[in-house]
Amino acid sequence: MVKVRFLRPDGSEEACDVAAGLTVMEAALNNGVDEIIADCGGALSCATCHVYVDEAWMGRAGAPSEAEEEMLEFALDRRPTSRLSCQIKLVEGLDGLSITLPERQQ
Repeated sequence: MVKVRFLRPDGSEEACDVAAGLTVMEAALNNGVDEIIADCGGALSCATCHVYVDEAWMGRAGAPSEAEEEMLEFALDRRPTSRLSCQIKLVEGLDGLSITLPERQQ
């Protein structure tokens, strides 16, 4: 199991224990994190699962692919730590990952 912390814009937090191998998007959807819309279901064809990865986790979460970078151009309020949650696979090394949810999606 991998623990993921979702920090909401209002300051509340949702911590979830999920099976390794799922994506951050799947963890959010499976645990009622409504700020993740995920219109495309993880097909990398929208930006409605946009999140901010805590800076301390950026190295372990990996860099976005070129295709993800292109899709992030459509994300509202993009930051240097922006990622698409459908592209972050939860592995044991990400146990405790901290994700901040944007105030709005597309």
